[in-house]
Amino acid sequence: MIPKKGFLFTANLETTIFRPRGDGPFPVVIINHGKQWGNPRFQRRFRPEAAARYFLERGYLVLAPMRQGFSNSTGNYIGAGCNIESNGLVQAHDDEAVLQYVATLPYADSARVLVVGESHGGWTTLALGTLHPEGVRGLVNFAGGLRQDGCVAWENTLARAAGAYGRHTTLPSLWLYGDNDSLFSPDTFNAMHRAYTAAGAHAKLVDYGTFGNDAHRLFDEPAGRPVWEPELTRFLTEVGLPSKPVQR
Repeated sequence: MIPKKGFLFTANLETTIFRPRGDGPFPVVIINHGKQWGNPRFQRRFRPEAAARYFLERGYLVLAPMRQGFSNSTGNYIGAGCNIESNGLVQAHDDEAVLQYVATLPYADSARVLVVGESHGGWTTLALGTLHPEGVRGLVNFAGGLRQDGCVAWENTLARAAGAYGRHTTLPSLWLYGDNDSLFSPDTFNAMHRAYTAAGAHAKLVDYGTFGNDAHRLFDEPAGRPVWEPELTRFLTEVGLPSKPVQR
């Protein structure tokens, strides 16, 4: 349980930690989960084992936090209604708490951090970039966003919010989306990327075509690793983070 201190109360974030062998200090990756339908309180704890294995092979310390109000994390989920820009920023403050915790760990190198997220967690990751987090070298967005069918023109709102994030972000990012994503069409994620980069942010978009029955599942499925691994490895090299497996 990682404490997230607020003005009125402290929330505790349920977090799974994967630690490599050795004493460290290890580079760090934070992996942000998505949002399932229904009450976030009933969402299962996030254990991204396939992705964690990739990073452990390269000597990373991996943290997978549940954000406030999800699963066994205390506090309440703050959705912000149809204000998707605010939604992401609220979620990103949970990552700030995790980064503060990482800085207290003697076996963690808090100056070499990567933040990764899928779906709602990918949106959270992009929002974190606007907060200029110390020690973070890059952002990786797997099918990031939040589908809000109950909000008028939600796709346009999502793109505008991405542009707002892009105006305040200096960190490089890697975006991975597929054509048969059940939540975000190619028109939607391409509009998001155009708005983000037009605002001045640096982001590489990888459209890898189709994946299985739903490209939104790429990050979760073991079969997805051969698709994303080459792109992620290349990105790690570009941002100056370890990209090759370590011998132990």
